[in-house]
Amino acid sequence: MANHALLNNNQHKHLHIIEGFGDAYGHDQMCVPVFPAEARHAQAHYPLVFAKDEKGQFQMVALLGVMQNENLFIHNGQWRVSYKPLVIEKGPFLIGRSRGKNGEDAMSIYVDLDDPRVIDSPTPVANAHPVFLPHGGNTDYIDNIANVLSTIHSGQTENSEFVTACQALELIESFVVDMDIEDTGTHRLSGFYTINEDKLKQLKGNDIAALHESGHLQTIYMMLASLSQLRQVIGYKKAALASA
Repeated sequence: MANHALLNNNQHKHLHIIEGFGDAYGHDQMCVPVFPAEARHAQAHYPLVFAKDEKGQFQMVALLGVMQNENLFIHNGQWRVSYKPLVIEKGPFLIGRSRGKNGEDAMSIYVDLDDPRVIDSPTPVANAHPVFLPHGGNTDYIDNIANVLSTIHSGQTENSEFVTACQALELIESFVVDMDIEDTGTHRLSGFYTINEDKLKQLKGNDIAALHESGHLQTIYMMLASLSQLRQVIGYKKAALASA
C-alpha cells in the first residue's frame, strides 16, 4: 500500500531514488497516459492512441505492449528507448495539495515512502539520485521531477480540451489491428481508438484553423505519425517470444 508523504528537506534530507524499471514499480502496464505537451517526443517511440478510463472518458495513451499487463519497453531492467512517458519519468512522486504558510492551498510534491525505489541513507547510494543537497537545497534531479509533475498536472486539462475538440468534429474512431506474432495464429489488438483520417481530410477551413490555433492539429498529426511505431512494438513482442 502506498505511503504518501509531503516532501520536505528536513524529514527527507537523506532520500535517494533508484532509477529502476519493472513489475515491482507498477510498470507492468499495456499502456500509460501521455499528454499533448509530450506528443512530439513520444510519437518517435510509441504508438499513440486513445483509450477510455474508468469513467469512460478518452485519454491519449502510449501503447507499451499488445496484451494486458505487458510492457515490452523494459528489457533486462532497462527502458529500451531514450524517451520515457512523463508518468514513468516521475518515479515514486506525485503532485498534490497542501496547506501553505499563509493558510492557502498550494501544489506540492509528495513521495511514496513505501516504494522500493526510495532509499533513506545518509551516504551515497549506487545508481540512485539524491533528492536534496547536503545543505538542504534541491538537486537537479528533484527540480526535473517538479517540472515533470507540473507538466502532468497541466496536461490533464490539455488532454480534456484536445479530446473535446476531436469529439466535436467526430474525429475519434475505434480500430483493431491483427498481428501475426506467433505460429499458432493471429493476435487482435482491440479496445483502442484513433483519429479518423477520412473525416480529418473533409474538415473545412474554419475547423482546421481552429485546430491549428489551439495546437490540437499538431497533436493529431503526431498521433497519426506514431502508428508506424506499431511495427517496432510487434518486433519487441516477437523477440520476447523467441527468447522465452
